[in-house]
Amino acid sequence: MKILVIKLAALGDMVQAFAAMSHIRKAHPAAHITLLTTAPFAGLATASGLFDAVETDGRPRRRRDLLSMLLRLRRGGFDRVYDLQTSGRSSAYALAFWPRGVDWSGIGWGATLPHANPRRNFMHTLERQADQLAFAGIWPDAPVEPGEAPAPDLSFILNDTAPHLSPAHFGLTAPYALIIPGASPHRPAKRWPAASYAALANQLARQGVQVGVIGGSGESAIAAEIVHLAGAVIDLTGRTDFAQVAALSARAAAVIGNDTGPTHLAAASGAPTVVLFSEDSDPALCAPRGRRVAVLQKTRLADLEVQTVVEAVRNLRAA
Repeated sequence: MKILVIKLAALGDMVQAFAAMSHIRKAHPAAHITLLTTAPFAGLATASGLFDAVETDGRPRRRRDLLSMLLRLRRGGFDRVYDLQTSGRSSAYALAFWPRGVDWSGIGWGATLPHANPRRNFMHTLERQADQLAFAGIWPDAPVEPGEAPAPDLSFILNDTAPHLSPAHFGLTAPYALIIPGASPHRPAKRWPAASYAALANQLARQGVQVGVIGGSGESAIAAEIVHLAGAVIDLTGRTDFAQVAALSARAAAVIGNDTGPTHLAAASGAPTVVLFSEDSDPALCAPRGRRVAVLQKTRLADLEVQTVVEAVRNLRAA
């Protein structure tokens, strides 16, 4: 049996999709499973061991590239597709199999195994995707009540001992904590102030915990402000790919970050993770889960006190 799984973006959604991907592999242990994704996620997907092939051209920009991808899918001999992206774009990829068709789990017009729950858009990502697999017939007892679905497990990253994944490669020594001060540029309300992160870093340093700042190159200005205010902080912005973020998080004493993809990645890696929410996003629909995850929410993140976060970190490390 040949199976195609579609999951294109974004990082937080990709991380949470690993729970459904794991169940797809469990339900089809002997199948040849291909993941259609985008380049940033290839490393994690390959390291997971869930896929026999990973294809990274899932969001072609040029018409000729789109046609080339659709033709490749058409010739792929797939028996079933699990569309975990469930967007207009991914649903349209069913055109690749017209008019023959293929068993398709998703929401578009080509779905022969449609996720027909009218409340799907009001479900947490984990329950929604578990419910989708229940509708597809491979998870009949799927945990779909709020808070029931299992968290994704990215602890597999610890099996990779490549030097570029080690804390020492970045100058980190145990115990260390990671802070993730960024978020979507167009949603500034999701960010705890840099001065608050700096005050947190100072408190952690006084407890003998080294601190590193994680983020993309777009967060370098925030990281520079934190380093200026806190002093002994290692700026890792723009220096890590997703596999490295997962590896560093899995070995961290704690990770503290806004509601953004790398924070979800840290939580799934098994790190004690404190996630900060404003009113700009709803943790009931998207918060990471796990025994070592704490969610803090304030209407305005500027009103979240540093000591509240310090206490949450202390409680998680003691758990």
